Amino acid sequence: MRYIIATLASHSCLQILKGAKDEGFRTMAIAIENKVSFYKRFKFIDEVIGIPDYKQFYLLENRLKRKNIIIIPHGSFVAYLGKEGDEKITLPYFGNKKILEIEADRDKQHDWFKKSGLLLPRMYKNIEDVDKAVIVKYHGAQGGYGYFLSPDKNTLKTKLSKNKSLNSKIFLQEYIVGVPIYLQYFFSPLDNKIELMGIDRRYETNIDGLGRIPADMQSKMNIIPSFTVVGNFPIVVRESLLPSIYEMGEKVVETAKEIAGPKGLYGPFCLETVVTSDQQFYVIEISCRIVAGTNLFISGSQYTDLSYGEPISTGRRIAREIKKAIKLKQLDKILD
Repeated sequence: MRYIIATLASHSCLQILKGAKDEGFRTMAIAIENKVSFYKRFKFIDEVIGIPDYKQFYLLENRLKRKNIIIIPHGSFVAYLGKEGDEKITLPYFGNKKILEIEADRDKQHDWFKKSGLLLPRMYKNIEDVDKAVIVKYHGAQGGYGYFLSPDKNTLKTKLSKNKSLNSKIFLQEYIVGVPIYLQYFFSPLDNKIELMGIDRRYETNIDGLGRIPADMQSKMNIIPSFTVVGNFPIVVRESLLPSIYEMGEKVVETAKEIAGPKGLYGPFCLETVVTSDQQFYVIEISCRIVAGTNLFISGSQYTDLSYGEPISTGRRIAREIKKAIKLKQLDKILD
């Protein structure tokens, strides 16, 4: 039986499908109609199917089932289909859908990290308890959209009073001063091994742009910092930090088996961390699927070169895991 690797034409689609083609699979992109011509530019995509809206993806399922499709999820699945819509996909799906509920709820993420013994920023459940600078986030995959900083409790109250509908949706987290670092992992249930795929930082607007403006001008311009992601750039960390990085990934995977069923967390995932001046990693949040920062490493990263000695992207690593599962007749271990 020949399988086709398919995904929504967004986020990390190009990387996923190129990696699948490099591993010998046929490939398919499901694109919004006005983007079909763009995705047809790439020879490694065998078929592009256009739909008016991603929310109509379900109308294709019966047609796709006859093609032996394996769906590879990425951040746009939750963003466009919603958590409930993502869970309703009935096609073979690379990843554990039970982890989605935890990924989408920052309170549950916090409990997961705490149970894993990771170093965490303080979380505030009550505005009255805020006693230092906080970053205000929302639940779910938003790509940093709408996040904002508040230096103290009174400023926070003032900001929230202007939009009271936000009060029940926010997540208040201590703002840690340090370097934001995103750790890209892959856990193989077939090999029972965790791998470091790459490390990146994000370009976020307008918080990164503010750093170019002198402080006295910032105070006069009354700009509210925001954290919408527009791009990524690579980082190589000090080698002495690598043992801690691997250990954090292993702890998160181990605890996931307790909170998300026996399959737990597998395939690609990313820990968002902040590294402080004393070289401590504070874990901020997790993405339980391929992240857009892996697009930096379509030709491989320094860390995959150490493991493989050949160009391996996260997209190609996913395809290689699927290929091995097919050979071992163990697809049930990696598909939901």
